[in-house]
Parts: sequence; structure tokens; C-alpha cells
Amino acid sequence: MTEAEFAAAVDSRSSKPIYERMKQSKVGIAGCGGLGSNIAAALVRAGLGKLVIADFDTIELSNINRQLYLPSQVGKPKAETLEKMLHDIAPYCEVEVHDIHITKDNAAEIFGGCQIVCEAFDVPENKSMLVNTLLENCPDMQVVSGVGMAGIGRANDIVTKRFGRLTVCGDGRTDVADGEGLSAARVIICAGHMASAVLEMILENYSNPRK
Repeated sequence: MTEAEFAAAVDSRSSKPIYERMKQSKVGIAGCGGLGSNIAAALVRAGLGKLVIADFDTIELSNINRQLYLPSQVGKPKAETLEKMLHDIAPYCEVEVHDIHITKDNAAEIFGGCQIVCEAFDVPENKSMLVNTLLENCPDMQVVSGVGMAGIGRANDIVTKRFGRLTVCGDGRTDVADGEGLSAARVIICAGHMASAVLEMILENYSNPRK
């Protein structure tokens, strides 16, 4: 399969200008767990051209119930393993990997070339750190954050809200620390909201010539 053949197959589900814009776009994902791994898969399937992923963690057996990984991959680095899985899905997408702990000192450097970054951390303090750091240091960047997708509650409670350069997806309240637990359904739904928000931002100034 050549790159042209692969591009033609992806392009067949959209118009050529949409595919070209997707191909030229660069998105970052901070955290390669339940949200991050599923967001990444959705974006490369949509034809994203460049992706930056970062996570210092390794795959655990408890991750398998909601993350993209397989039991045979337990113990392997998440970022490097996700890169290989994404290339299996979309072999011509450029994936930049950072197997590193993201801090306020390196976040802007890691994701500085991205138009949009998805915050996909688990710990609230880390979420706030990343969002604040990127919004303060990267004035042209959009940030998409996931907040509240624990439990098995109503899927329709997960929504997308936009606040200037920050977009927040989730129900805004349920947290694993409250004993709600995490399951694939709501995590994947929230990841879908975040991926959809990214696609909307990439294409929001595009006028479909077919209409």
C-alpha cells in the first residue's frame, strides 16, 4: 500500500480540501492513558498529519479495561507503544514521541509547535499545571481538557464547553477519587468529545465547496 493509495482511501470519506488541512495540522496529546490513547487513535484515523505524544508511564494490567493497549503490552512504555499502534492504524502519520514527565518547565518546549494540545492527565493538579502553562506561554495555541468521565452514568452528561482558547469536555463532576471508578464507555465517549473538538478547531474556518 502506497501513501497515495492510503490517502485516497481516507480522502474518500471527505473532500480533498478537508483532507489536506488535516494532513498539514499538528496536534499534541499530554498523557497516553484512557483519554490520550483513544484521542490519538481517533485523530490519526481522521487523517491528522502530525501528532506529538508525551507520557513517562508504563502500561499496567489495570489499564486494559479502558485504554487502547493489549495485555501482551503490559510493562512497556505507553508513549512508545502507542506510537507503534498508531503507525499500524495510519502508517504515514508523523508521530513525535516524548517518554518524559511533563512539567511546567518543559511543557511549552515539548508542545510549542502544536496548534492544539489535548490535556489527558489523571491528577487534577497536573491538569491545571499543563493548561495554565500552555495558555500562558503559547498565545496561539488551543487547549482541550477532559474533566469528569468516571463511573457508568448517563453518556449525555458528557458535554463540550468552550472558553476562549480552552475547551473542556466531560460532565465536570465525577471523579475516580469519589469511588466512581473508570470504565471504557464513558472514557471513550469523553475522548471522542475531545477528538471532535480538535477536528472542529482544525476545520472551523473551512467552507465546504460541496455546499
